[in-house]
Amino acid sequence: MTKILFICHGNICRSTMAEFVMKDLVNKAGMEEDFYIESAATSREEIGNDTDPRTKRKLTQMGVPFTRRRARQMTKADYEEFDYIIAMDDNNIRNMMRIIGSDPDGKVTKLLEHAGKNESIADPWYTGNFDDTWDGVLEGCSALLEQLK
Repeated sequence: MTKILFICHGNICRSTMAEFVMKDLVNKAGMEEDFYIESAATSREEIGNDTDPRTKRKLTQMGVPFTRRRARQMTKADYEEFDYIIAMDDNNIRNMMRIIGSDPDGKVTKLLEHAGKNESIADPWYTGNFDDTWDGVLEGCSALLEQLK
């Protein structure tokens, strides 16, 4: 089983969107038994909070199912638990390294690297643009799934 952990700052917008998009892509590919997918934050700001309502609206608009969840902060133990730890931007990676120390196994990447891009997923908490975030998340998750098939 391949275990994937998506990471963003607060675990209520980008990483949860990526979690649910990836679960949907995996389910549609008939591979749900082959993957375990979660998301987490680098900060403690939103711990316990559910997915941002605007993220839920975008997921609903795009026909992606989601469940109620509680934001959590990434832990050092997550490094051992997950095969892929995928950040949304460079700040996430910097903050992840403060938590895990280092990446000796090469598990840490940015989502769009899987689509051949050294770009970040824009944070809609600040931009208000959930469409751009959706586009990047879908592109990155689709490319990641193709790599893992």
